[in-house]
Amino acid sequence: MADIRTEVVRAKSAAIMLSAEATDVKNNALDAMAGALDKYRKKIAEANAKDMKAAEMMKASGELTDPMVKRLKVTDEKIDGMIDGIKDVIKIKDPVGETMSAMELDDGLVLYQLRCPIGLIGVIFESRPDVVPQIMSLCLKSGNAVVFKGGKEAANTNRVLFDILSKAAYGAGVPKDVFCLMETRDDVSAILGMDEHIDLLIPRGSNEFVRYIQANTKIPVLGHAAGMCHVYVDKDADEEMALSVSLDSKIQYPAVCNASENLLVHAGIAASFLPKIVDLFVNNGVEVRADPETIKIVGKDAKVAKATEKDWDTEYNDLIISIKVVRSLDEAIDFINVHGSGHSDTIVTENMKNALRFTSLVDSSTVLVNASTRFPDGFRYGKGAEVGISTNKVHSRGPVGMEGLMIYKYILVGNGHVMKDYAGKGGKRFKHRPLDKEFGL
Repeated sequence: MADIRTEVVRAKSAAIMLSAEATDVKNNALDAMAGALDKYRKKIAEANAKDMKAAEMMKASGELTDPMVKRLKVTDEKIDGMIDGIKDVIKIKDPVGETMSAMELDDGLVLYQLRCPIGLIGVIFESRPDVVPQIMSLCLKSGNAVVFKGGKEAANTNRVLFDILSKAAYGAGVPKDVFCLMETRDDVSAILGMDEHIDLLIPRGSNEFVRYIQANTKIPVLGHAAGMCHVYVDKDADEEMALSVSLDSKIQYPAVCNASENLLVHAGIAASFLPKIVDLFVNNGVEVRADPETIKIVGKDAKVAKATEKDWDTEYNDLIISIKVVRSLDEAIDFINVHGSGHSDTIVTENMKNALRFTSLVDSSTVLVNASTRFPDGFRYGKGAEVGISTNKVHSRGPVGMEGLMIYKYILVGNGHVMKDYAGKGGKRFKHRPLDKEFGL
């Protein structure tokens, strides 16, 4: 078996071939991948059972947290989701070669801006095996090769998924070597230094994990280091809606990055709202930590602990929430911009003026109005799947689908044009006339 450097070099070469692959070939390969997942459900389940058994032991010894173990589990429902995600990617228009703009610089001299793949994507992730089909399908459709590294806790599941999907894709005509699986920690160390071959790194995992990747490579990194999400219940909120949105944002799936960690409640609605939401949280197994004003309102007998300063900045990924009373909309906005991570934050209000101010001033990749923080997701956003959620402010932001794996190139088509004709005081002038024209030769 070739070492990781050799495999990465091969994948880089294969990426060039894939970038020019026909849409039909890519879609047929995706269809084959979806079919293979359905066909080999039992094989996937058996591999995942081995990982789950080992994960429970790692959890008992403190090596894995409960949220990571939950993310590791692959059910029939999750396989259905993997299949649906791939099928949605098939439906998405192939972005490769799309004309973004065309401009006539001069007679017979036309400049085109075309979408093209980034090249070779490196993906390093923890726990969640469903990342494998998500990334492979999006990279394939967007014409990018990909090199993977999953956590050791999901080694059996990742290997089976990778083998099933890559064999299906290669069998449908996709260039060999576009997919590469790393399986050791040494492989990760090796690729972090391969900035001459890998064009973009996407880490998915804990805050510490993502920050480690960012600090130890020259390769551009796309992703988020934290998911500190907030629900703000405005004084003009519909109380029943606020209860529903607050509860769903925390408990629908607490182990993921878009589950809420802090609940902010306006003082004007706090006396009525807080006792109800605290009861709801407690009855659903949520540990509540709160500021002194919240504790005063709900009473000393309520099952509420005093929040520390650290709590306002802690991504629990668990059934724990921190609650704070605020005096104004602007105080809530300021709090979110200080303690949030730029991920996903929501306001519950009937006052659209307040909602507009919230959406304008909260500096996050997704800002929601009267909706749960659990919505931000590539599949739910109609992207088919996602390579991750980015809080970056360059290249791509929010749930990153196909567009986050694309870049562009310029193509200038002339007819013997030379620069000397445009140089100097008497040179020709450029027209810079926008054209509604697709690229073609």
